[in-house]
Amino acid sequence: MNRDEHAQYLLRLADNALVLSHRLSEWCGHGPVLEEDLALANISLDLLGQARLLYQQAAALEGGDADENRYAYFRDAAGFRNFTALELPNSGVASAGAADGDYAFTIVRNTLYSAYAVELWRQLSASNDAELAAIAAKSLKEASYHLRHGADWLLRFGDGTDESHRRAQHALDALLPYTNEWFTDDALDTRAAAAGIGVAGSALREAWLATMRTLVDEATLRWPGDSQFRSTGRQGLHSEHLGLMLAEMQSLARAHPHASW
Repeated sequence: MNRDEHAQYLLRLADNALVLSHRLSEWCGHGPVLEEDLALANISLDLLGQARLLYQQAAALEGGDADENRYAYFRDAAGFRNFTALELPNSGVASAGAADGDYAFTIVRNTLYSAYAVELWRQLSASNDAELAAIAAKSLKEASYHLRHGADWLLRFGDGTDESHRRAQHALDALLPYTNEWFTDDALDTRAAAAGIGVAGSALREAWLATMRTLVDEATLRWPGDSQFRSTGRQGLHSEHLGLMLAEMQSLARAHPHASW
């Protein structure tokens, strides 16, 4: 696996963390209760920290003028390699980016992704890339907390009122097809795994599925049927929502590209 492929693998991980971090940051000041406002802000900051460390490692491999700011603020949507599920608006899959967020949608997405992240970081803690292994060990602790938070709320929604149950089930039905992308390997995944640097997504599915099926059962929710849908965010083919999100996230840096803060 050459340095460019190594860097591209790291960028995938970093883009996932950055995009979900930004989505969670949109809840700041809008959480359903003060405690949750703070909890989501802290999870967002954890993910942002993960993204920064991964971008810095990718930049060290790429060299030249590469740095974390260029990766985050000066790539268009087609340059990002995040999972499509993470860029969807907090208001839901088919909401056209409505201003009001759906907290059940956020919780279900966080729980699904955190269960994935726990398995990902656990395996990457043994990576041949010593820097990535250290990032993974730190991130595993954070992802474990994120999963506990999401699982607690998933149980509250699923085993709560009729309305909370309906919202959680609707979010699960809408989001689960997007998770197929997480476990579909491509050539870069295969080379990263063969080099002992990364892990193939398909190797994470069994443990993730066991965790999520248990949580869904405990929440008295119904596991949706299988879907053949495959989103394509990792190939740079995104929903319309990512471009809108980046326009907001990148506007200040692009307006003052040479500023020193």
